[in-house]
Amino acid sequence: MQLRLCRLSLTKAVALAISRGSSRGSEHLLLQLEHNGITGLGETGGFDTGHRRYDSAAIAAELDACAPRLEASAAALSPQTWEPLLADLSPPARCGLDLALHDWWGKQQDQPLHQLWGLDPEACVATSVTLGLGTVEAVLERLERWWHLLPASRIKLKLGSPDGLEHDRALVRAVRDRLQQRSQHTGQAHELQIDANGGWTLIAAKAMAPWLAEHGVVLLEQPLAPSSDVQADTAGFAALKPHCPLPLVADESCWNRDDVLRLAPHVDGINIKLLKSGGLGEALAMAHSARSLGLQLMLGCYGDSSLLNGAAAQLLPLVQWPDLDSHLNLINDPFAGLERCADVLTPPRGAGHGMRWAASTDPTPLPG
Repeated sequence: MQLRLCRLSLTKAVALAISRGSSRGSEHLLLQLEHNGITGLGETGGFDTGHRRYDSAAIAAELDACAPRLEASAAALSPQTWEPLLADLSPPARCGLDLALHDWWGKQQDQPLHQLWGLDPEACVATSVTLGLGTVEAVLERLERWWHLLPASRIKLKLGSPDGLEHDRALVRAVRDRLQQRSQHTGQAHELQIDANGGWTLIAAKAMAPWLAEHGVVLLEQPLAPSSDVQADTAGFAALKPHCPLPLVADESCWNRDDVLRLAPHVDGINIKLLKSGGLGEALAMAHSARSLGLQLMLGCYGDSSLLNGAAAQLLPLVQWPDLDSHLNLINDPFAGLERCADVLTPPRGAGHGMRWAASTDPTPLPG
């Protein structure tokens, strides 16, 4: 067995600004796991949620240290036997290796993962696309740019502006009015979602939630800053929930099944991201746990390529609010296999997670 790490430099066509800052790209890691003539692909990278931060160099060091244990387990690779290999890794390191292992396993079975899990690829709905923070003019220009690419019937607007709540309200009014105009022109319904990325205080969130509902917003995601103190984090959602007439969704506060259980009484949905959950194994378990508790599911991303989003797309049949748009904003996405019809993404049909190289350029190997 051989595990190789390579560098992936991903560049956004349009920079994304949220309440915690702005990004024009990211440096990710590509994992190539070769065993018995089959190569499984994985992707991971650093990210920052405001209360937890992961660095790509540290993730690469974790994965290098894990390689000998992986070699020792090569005789019987399966979702059951590789769990101990992943247990001590950070979520993003675990994610990269989990994806490569799942891809290898699916290719060995010669089936896509969604088929091995018994999921119906026809049960997929439209993905949202993201409007970052900015001036009203810049945000509306970004919206038009999305509409040149795809129908974009579900819009996620970032709020929590450093310019305050009045600027947030101005953005909502402008985007709502433009969506109404678009719907009248095309006859297609449009949906506005709000993600504050933890940019509001509890007082601000209590004031904004009813106002957003009055202005036609369909959900509110992570209005409060996540906390490393899980009791304080839970208490924030519990205090907001009675004042929130919208579906309330936890993102940065929800990483694993334990978080699903503690937040379930106080939210209406959770946002699963593979880098947070540590890959597909935990993400699938979170999805089933959340659904059993009556929660709705969002499936999100960071500045990921279509490899990571294609792997996540294997879960799309379970999801009410897909949010896998990061690869659509890359000028140098090196992968193919994630299919889209209008604004509906479907699970890749190839074996494993179904993603493959689309570029002729080789990735940059890491030194060492």
